[in-house]
Amino acid sequence: MQIESTGILEEFFANRSPELREKLVLQSVPLVHYLLGRMGITQEKGSDYEDLAHQGLMGLIEAVDHYDPKFNTKFSTYASLRIRGKVMDYLRTTDWMPRSARKRSRMIQKSITTLWSENFREPTEGEIAEHLGTNVEDVQQGLADTNRVLVSLDMMMEGDQGESDVPLHEKYGDEHQANPLDILEEKDMANEMMNAIHDLDEREQLVLSLYYNDELTFKEIGKVLDITESRVCQLHARALVSLKAIMKHE
Repeated sequence: MQIESTGILEEFFANRSPELREKLVLQSVPLVHYLLGRMGITQEKGSDYEDLAHQGLMGLIEAVDHYDPKFNTKFSTYASLRIRGKVMDYLRTTDWMPRSARKRSRMIQKSITTLWSENFREPTEGEIAEHLGTNVEDVQQGLADTNRVLVSLDMMMEGDQGESDVPLHEKYGDEHQANPLDILEEKDMANEMMNAIHDLDEREQLVLSLYYNDELTFKEIGKVLDITESRVCQLHARALVSLKAIMKHE
């Protein structure tokens, strides 16, 4: 979602007037809801959604107040990092997932990693259930919980610790002063991940493509594939955990 095309953006960063600041924040609010949808956080969560939307709005306001155009990075990119970081910080510091759900999520992740190392292929949900001595329904619920923990392939590659506290120029740097070693490492990881994606189930590959390439929300992907939004969350989570397992054993 782009917000660079409006004249308010350039005008505000030229004079920083309070009136334009308010207009810029208000016109950018849809970005907050868009990103929450991308994170699998829907309005069905009721008051929890409102709390998270409020956190995202605070991240947006911080982005408006701290963005510096001289670093040659799009405002929408910077705002997205701030919004997502604020939401993730809130989720980390609140008891948003029951202990039993956290435990189940960790067990499923470990099970997938173990089965990958034993069979050199992606395990089915039935095999995961058998390995854990449980049923497929519990595995699917655990994958939905896992999706809320992992959230994004971007975070899997970048690391999700304290993103909101990292200044944008430290994260992206001056494009004229790129570190060649960092570039090579990023390319190596990207190539490794692309190879790993080819080992995933075809439907999971499609989910990743629709989510990261076409930038659809889980709800939109569900409509495309004619499955429920919760099922999309499960497939997304299983794909991410499987990618971790593949890359760990390659």
